[in-house]
Amino acid sequence: MVRVGERLCKTIMGRSGISSVDYAINPYLGCQHGCVYCYARFMSRMGHAGEPWGSFVDIKVNALERLRLEAPRKRRGIVLLSSVTDPYQQLERKYQLTRGALEILLEHQFPISILTKSDLVLRDLRLLGGFDACEVGFTITALDDDVRKAFEPYASPVEARLSAIKELSGAGIPTYTFLGPILPYLSEEGLEPLLDELAGSVTHILVDRLNIKCGNITTIRSALSTHYPDLQPIFESALGPESRYYDMFKRRVEELCHVRGIPCDVVY
Repeated sequence: MVRVGERLCKTIMGRSGISSVDYAINPYLGCQHGCVYCYARFMSRMGHAGEPWGSFVDIKVNALERLRLEAPRKRRGIVLLSSVTDPYQQLERKYQLTRGALEILLEHQFPISILTKSDLVLRDLRLLGGFDACEVGFTITALDDDVRKAFEPYASPVEARLSAIKELSGAGIPTYTFLGPILPYLSEEGLEPLLDELAGSVTHILVDRLNIKCGNITTIRSALSTHYPDLQPIFESALGPESRYYDMFKRRVEELCHVRGIPCDVVY
């Protein structure tokens, strides 16, 4: 059960520390997807100290009011939705803050970039088509939906994300895939058929390793012990400083993407 609260924000369109974008809009504080590896859990310090990540979401009730004031004053630049929450988590169906933000940004033709794990983004397909510059990225950790159930319990099924990628691409919306975080030995299972599914639909793929920070190792270990106990020792070994696992994976994914003509950027 997710506890839903309300809060006021002082600003909503903040400068981003991500080099590829200029601004970030996070309409919600917290994320009900509850991904066990997520390091955005550091946001718990904003009034939710000690609460499990995924157990709370605060609605920024004045977000659209703030954006109507801020957008006309901002220099034109790429806007990311979102950096520390999923803009299309299930609560978006009710509160529609992401949709409202897109409507405002469209009035000013800000270039936008969306990153999500939800096929709910298809709801706004016509709206996205009105932007002069727009891209939609989908995070996919592994092809096997059992991995999704273990590590991303409340995100859209993998098949639904793949279908959404193809629908958006077919509608002329540039799409990409964030392949990550790479979960040792789990993400590589089904890697080739996953890339086959993506070839011809995505403009590029970003690949990142699993980063241990902000206390996520505790929930990762819990998921492993519950769902993949036999794998846990070598999984954790692959994360060690002496391991060459991610070097091996980098070479493999780059080669497989090259064969399929998919631009690939490994960012670790």
